[in-house]
Order: sequence, then C-alpha cells, then structure tokens
Amino acid sequence: MDYTLIGFLFYLVLVLGIGIITYRINRSHQDFFLAGRKLSPWVVAFSERASGESAWLILGLPGVAFAAGLLEIWTALGCVLGILIYWHVIAQGLREQSEQFHSITLPEFFASKLGRGKNLIRIAATLIILFFFSFYLAAQFNGAGKVLDVTFGIPPLWGIVVGSMVIILYTMMGGFFAVAWTDLIQGIIMIGALVILPLAGLIELHQNGLSLASALQNAPPEYSGLTGGTTGWAAAATVISGLSWMFGYMGQPHLLTRFMSIKDPARIRIGRRIALAWSVPAFAGAMLIGLVGWTMDIRLVQEVTDPVSQIADKEFIMPFLTSRLLPAWLAGIFISGAIAAMMSTADSQLLVISSSVIEDFYHRTLGKELTGKRLLFLSRAVTLLVGLAALVLAITSDKFIFGMVSYAWSGLGASFGPALLLLLYWKRIHWKGVLAGMITGTAITVVWTEIEMLDQAISARFVSFVAAFLAVVAVSLWARATGESGARDQQKA
Repeated sequence: MDYTLIGFLFYLVLVLGIGIITYRINRSHQDFFLAGRKLSPWVVAFSERASGESAWLILGLPGVAFAAGLLEIWTALGCVLGILIYWHVIAQGLREQSEQFHSITLPEFFASKLGRGKNLIRIAATLIILFFFSFYLAAQFNGAGKVLDVTFGIPPLWGIVVGSMVIILYTMMGGFFAVAWTDLIQGIIMIGALVILPLAGLIELHQNGLSLASALQNAPPEYSGLTGGTTGWAAAATVISGLSWMFGYMGQPHLLTRFMSIKDPARIRIGRRIALAWSVPAFAGAMLIGLVGWTMDIRLVQEVTDPVSQIADKEFIMPFLTSRLLPAWLAGIFISGAIAAMMSTADSQLLVISSSVIEDFYHRTLGKELTGKRLLFLSRAVTLLVGLAALVLAITSDKFIFGMVSYAWSGLGASFGPALLLLLYWKRIHWKGVLAGMITGTAITVVWTEIEMLDQAISARFVSFVAAFLAVVAVSLWARATGESGARDQQKA
C-alpha cells in the first residue's frame, strides 16, 4: 500500500472540500476577495505566512543552500527581518485606513486615499500585478510538477496540470474564505515539514558518523564562508543582496490583503507574534535541509553511489530527502506540505489578480455598476482564466523557482512597497509621486535583471526599492512645489 500517495490524495480532497464548504459563504465580491474582514489573528497569521513562503521556501531555498552554502543565510535573515518589520510598521495602519476608505484591494487603497489620479494609479497597478504575478504563479505550478515528479514519478507536465487545476478550482469556488482556511492547514503542514525533516537529516548524519559542523569546517570557503569566499565590495554586495529580500515584503499585494482582512485591528499584535514564531524555525529548517543534503552528498560520493548529485535540478533536494529519510505515511504528509506551499501562495495570487481586474479596473476604473452576484460571477470567471494563463506559462517556462520568485518579489516589492510606506507615514506624498514610484520600481527591476553584470554586482531587489523610494519622494516634492494638492486626507486636514 502506497501511504505516501494516500496521504497526498487525502490532502487534495481536504482542500477541495474546504472550497466546496465555503462556496456558499461568499455573498458578494467583497466577501470573495476579503472575507468580509472577519478573520481571527490565528487564521490571518498562518495565512500570511503560508502565502508568503511559497515553493521558493520549501524547494527553492533548500536548493540554493544545497548548491551555494552558508552565504544564503543572509537571504533567510533578510526574510525574517522583513516579516518582523512589515508586521510592525504596515499591518495595523493598513488595516485601519483601508477600512476607513472602504478599500478591498491595495490599488484601490492607493487611489482612494490619494483622491486624485485614481484611474492612472489603478491601471498602472493592475498592469504591474498582472505582469509580475504571472511569473510568481508559474513558479508555484512548476513546483507542483517537480514534487509530483520526484515523489510519484508523474511527468512534470502532468504534475503541473494536476496541481494547478486543484488550486484553480478551490480558489474559484471559495474565494478568500477558502484561501485563508486552507492556508491555516497548509501553514501547519509546512512548518512541520521544515522542522521535522532537517531534524531527521541530522539524526541520519549522526548515525552514519557524520557531522554537519565538521563537513562545513572542511568545505571550501566559497561554500562554508558567510560571503561565499569573497572580500571587500563583493562581500558587502553579497550581504546586501541577501538582506534585500526584506524590502519585498512591503509591497506584496497577496500578503498585505491579509492585514486588511483581520476582524479587529487591535489583535494585530497577536498575529505578529504567531507569524514570527512560525518564521524563525521555518527559515532555519529550509537552510538546514539544503546543508544536510549537501553533507549526505559527500558521504554518497565517497561510497560511489551518488543519487543526489545526479539530480540536475537541486530544487529536488527537499522531496528527495523526504522520501529517503521519513516513514512513508509521514513522507506523504510532508510531500503534501510541499504542495501546500505552492497552493497557499498561488491561490492568494489568483485572488489578487482577479480583484485587480474586477474591482480596480472593471468596477472602479470603467465604472461598471453591477449587482453583487454578477460581480461575484465575473470574479470567479477571471480567476479561472488567469489560472489557465499561468498554467500555460508554467508549462512553457524553463526557469528555476527561486529565480522566478526573486524576479517577481523584486518587482512587486519595489513597485508598491515605497509608495505604501510613505502613504501611511508621510504627509507630503502626492499621487504623481506614487505613480512615479510604481513605474520606477517596475522599470528598474526589468532592466537591472536583464543586465547580468549589474545584477551580479548588487541585487535588483535593493536597487529597485531604493530607486522607487527616491522617485516617490522627489516627484511628490516637485509636484507640491508647483502648487498641486496631495492626498485626500491631507486636503481635508
């Protein structure tokens, strides 16, 4: 009896069941996209964490740690810092002010609070979301193909199709309610996999007379050094590039909507503690999975049996170790955890894209006034179409998960993060500055990542965020100097 397959199938039935149960809860497109702002801090925190750390955490980060070594610790640290910072500086302000302006999407919050330039901001934001989330969604669907391939021998093409269709179906049925509650389950499975699997790996090493610390001590400096064996500016750039992952959290629409959905703004503090308690062991575990896999590889090379090194794609390391080290029934649960990581992000991104098209563009920009049921129907239809488009991109793309997520993370973080931070805290912000920052963040990300020499010198995640921040400030000050008014709440003041 294949317990791994049984566990996986049970998980798929469970999430589809949640989609069916929550189907009737959605009475309007506001419920479909934001769950009526009725969620508890536990659901919000687990949903935010599961959505934030997708296939890239459970497959991508172990893969690059396996290939590159300890220098990836800066990536893990940057992410934990980003989570801590944006729960502190953005969560409560966004929750309170988005309700004040009756906004259910991030672009609509920008447009409503600024009061002017609404249509330009909505259109620009929708295009940016569509562009970068197409890569992000494709990364999740690719992850599903990889996991199903290495676990069950299902060809990657069919794995991508199976995983993506399940995600599309339950998201289309249940909307934000289904996404949030499945995220709670997915977040629990993910943290279990990221804690238990590296512990099992360390026990396996010990039983075979190996030590991770000893292996790293004898490793070449480019693997065991915190800067990859580099010095001077190259070492500083390595650290900055890793830490720059923190900036992306400030501008991820699929994560920021979690803050907008919590029932009571005063309970943000509880959610913050839960999110941080999840993040520290999760990122430490992801790093350890890669390092343990590398240490095992040394032993396997010495024994002239080397199945790890024979895997061309290092992002297979997590499902490989899961199948090798854990009992079949537990492996089935944790393989579901890998799929869960992809689902929890992909479903959220599907909702963000659908909300941008329906709420920000069709409803607000074009001014189409329809009944709540009609908008709900259109929301589901767009969710289906967008999911199918991302499925096609996933099938035709040959990029690694880590690279696609890094690209989308940089673009979204720079396009929306500086504008949101300044919109919440700076009274002199102007709608033209927000628009300039969004365009600058997108343009710098696209151009910088295409020039390999620049991207290797210092990450586009850092450069695009700083450039966008300066653009918001400079253009806002210029617009005010010409006598134009700024945000709506400042006009009233």
